[in-house]
Amino acid sequence: MARKLEMMFKDITGKTMKISVDDADENLTDESVKTAMEEIIDKNIFATAGGDLVAIHGARIVDTQIQELDVV
Repeated sequence: MARKLEMMFKDITGKTMKISVDDADENLTDESVKTAMEEIIDKNIFATAGGDLVAIHGARIVDTQIQELDVV
């Protein structure tokens, strides 16, 4: 099963920008993700077409289960 963390931010123009992290740790907590997102904003780590990231919009963990079929 693939596990991905998706963090959504608002940029200075009000548009939403998403950062995805593959193979997210099983022990992530709401607080640890919030802290990381606040650091991303505070340190202005990413340059975007819409300008600086200024607010947290949301976050989620996406689990994907892949089932191979024997068709060959």
